[in-house]
Amino acid sequence: MAAAPLILGLESSCDDTAAAVLRGRAVLSSVVMGQNALHEAFGGVVPEIAARAHAERLDLCAEQALDEAGVTLAQVDAIAVTAGPGLIGGVLSGVMTAKGLATALNVPLIGVNHLAGHALTPRLTDGLAFPYLMLLVSGGHCQFLVVRGPQDFTRLGGTIDDAPGEAFDKTARILGLPQPGGPSVEAEAAMGDETRFRLPRPLLDREGCDLSFSGLKTAILRQRDSLVEAQGGLHAQDRADLCAGFQAAVRDVLVEKTRRAIAAYLSETPAEPAFAIAGGVAANQTLRAALEALCADAGLRFTAPPLGLCTDNAAMIAWAGSELLALGVTHDMTLQARPRWPLDRDAAPLVGHGKKGAKA
Repeated sequence: MAAAPLILGLESSCDDTAAAVLRGRAVLSSVVMGQNALHEAFGGVVPEIAARAHAERLDLCAEQALDEAGVTLAQVDAIAVTAGPGLIGGVLSGVMTAKGLATALNVPLIGVNHLAGHALTPRLTDGLAFPYLMLLVSGGHCQFLVVRGPQDFTRLGGTIDDAPGEAFDKTARILGLPQPGGPSVEAEAAMGDETRFRLPRPLLDREGCDLSFSGLKTAILRQRDSLVEAQGGLHAQDRADLCAGFQAAVRDVLVEKTRRAIAAYLSETPAEPAFAIAGGVAANQTLRAALEALCADAGLRFTAPPLGLCTDNAAMIAWAGSELLALGVTHDMTLQARPRWPLDRDAAPLVGHGKKGAKA
């Protein structure tokens, strides 16, 4: 039996420059160079700064990944790269680097949808069989997907405004916590009382699996301003209680919407019913525990990637590339960087659909 191809994956869709080397399901290396220090003073990711950093680091990141894998560039059988969606400057940096490498090595080039990378990660880590239900929940995206194949996704619902990760980041900013907001809010929430403040659970009164988190973020802002006005500032316990209440609200909304998505998925009577969560917010332990309990009650296998594969990484891109390569899918030098690239092209666009197409 021929050995599985050695694939170099590149990821640069937001503010993490990443490279990884895979052979089959074996992750030989996974290198992520973060940019938090570059953006910290601005309170969020600055696209121009991110793109410049990607251009400077991609070759160094790839070199380190090859070294850690104990292989040479000449041994690589294919190059997989995030071709969208994402911040266009960063995506373009990755695509151009991948084109240069593929041309120099005369190996296949595979453009990967960043969202598909997250959605297919449970296949890499747990070998899930199609179809499975996926909650993709990150800083820029939140959607329920029935994953039927490497290029076959059905969206059951998604956020109509802010993604949960974005809401975590904005809540952290409102409360004066460091970025990225997810870990900061989770740490504060561990010391807080989630019942102290009455915060909204948006869209629970609406049928279906669509979500909204913008109003929840606004409620945090109003509660903070009310406390500051009443007592002249925000006390440490106030901050912890607000974080706990916010996290509980996100948890409750996602659990209820997941319950609805599970019902729709199980109506198809899958042979091996399974639920997976992926994306940066999947690292939140409170959310994981609640969804795992829900799946146990519903009789679904629950999977979640290791924390290092929840956030943006190139191992998931290399794996998605290997799945596409097995289907004979490759790209040529006309591969374009795409700021928007929905997985389910037949679904109606969510709010945020622009002149360049649906974001997700």
